[in-house]
Amino acid sequence: MRPDGAENLIVNIGKAQSLAVRSRVHAPLVFDDPDRFLREGRHEQAPVLAQLTGDRESPNATLAYLSDVAESARKSAAFVRQAWSDYHTPVSYGLELPLSQDLRKVAALIDAGMPTRLYYVKYRGNSFDTHVHQVDLHARLLTYAVDAMDGFLEDIARLGRANEIAMMVFTEFGRRVPENASGGTDHGTATPMFVAGHTVKGGQYGAPPSLTELDDGNLIYTTDFRRVYATMIGEWLGRSDTAQLLRGDFAGLNMFA
Repeated sequence: MRPDGAENLIVNIGKAQSLAVRSRVHAPLVFDDPDRFLREGRHEQAPVLAQLTGDRESPNATLAYLSDVAESARKSAAFVRQAWSDYHTPVSYGLELPLSQDLRKVAALIDAGMPTRLYYVKYRGNSFDTHVHQVDLHARLLTYAVDAMDGFLEDIARLGRANEIAMMVFTEFGRRVPENASGGTDHGTATPMFVAGHTVKGGQYGAPPSLTELDDGNLIYTTDFRRVYATMIGEWLGRSDTAQLLRGDFAGLNMFA
């Protein structure tokens, strides 16, 4: 974290930080298992770790910075562990899959009052990267994903925070229209994005892509994905510098009530 960065503004739940939440100022808080989110060290390391997190007034600027980062990490980890320990919900998130657990972790932190503006989780295991016999497999995968997301939104409503949450769902690749020889489809260009939340004005934004007018088998997109990002950055997060962030002027979609 830079000295001018805010603590816990971004939370990335996973085994490693994603490039999707890379920031010049705010270092994401990254963790996987809340119960194991701590660094005790070996017995002989304990005094050094204790000194590092305690000597925040050092005249050595580098040491003071490292101490500040270490203390911030210690406090954040303790907060996460306590939030997860205190959190209980009657809401079903579907099958006990990593996505279900990760969204529960987000709900736990929201319930505990963590001052986070952006949470990032992913569908682990690259399960959707299939090219064979897709019909039944994709139906199951979509069911698993939707059950987890629906459970999260229901849980957030139970916590009384529905008006404060918006969920954006995206993927890094789409699908081609023609079926391949293995009963599946290969990677393509255009793909849908979803935004869900209590204050979202529901419906389809942009024209549906044609299934017959294609670019070498690829869908021709009708809405630039950066318009969705501009919508989330400008309309939801309240930032006015979307053109600088997206390196271009992309109009929002007027998506929120």
